[in-house]
Amino acid sequence: MVKTEGKTFDFLSEDAIRPDYLETFDFDSPEQYIITETDEFSAVCPFSGLPDYAYLKIEYYPTGGKCIELKSLKYYIISIRNVGIYQEAATKRVYEDLKTVLNTENLKVTTVYNIRGGFETTCTEGHLNK
Repeated sequence: MVKTEGKTFDFLSEDAIRPDYLETFDFDSPEQYIITETDEFSAVCPFSGLPDYAYLKIEYYPTGGKCIELKSLKYYIISIRNVGIYQEAATKRVYEDLKTVLNTENLKVTTVYNIRGGFETTCTEGHLNK
């Protein structure tokens, strides 16, 4: 919760993020390059209580033999939207949760946040080995 100028903004803790929503399916194609993108990623700035909106790009090679099921990814991403989490930490959290469920290090997560206060922020976590 943030209080500013007589207003209160409530948001959820990181405990509300639901990595258990993420589902995978077996996929034997470790050379295939997969990109999943959305411009509807959002979370809440824990400093101001205001929403942060971003373009989210997930890139990976399914070297762990798994592929992310997209509806489950959507539900997972929605679980983040009311969470108070800094932009950099949100990017890292998505990376860590996907790395675990996909069983791969060959993953890159990028967020490009909408300009606020004249600043555009891009965060990247992970790398691709191909």
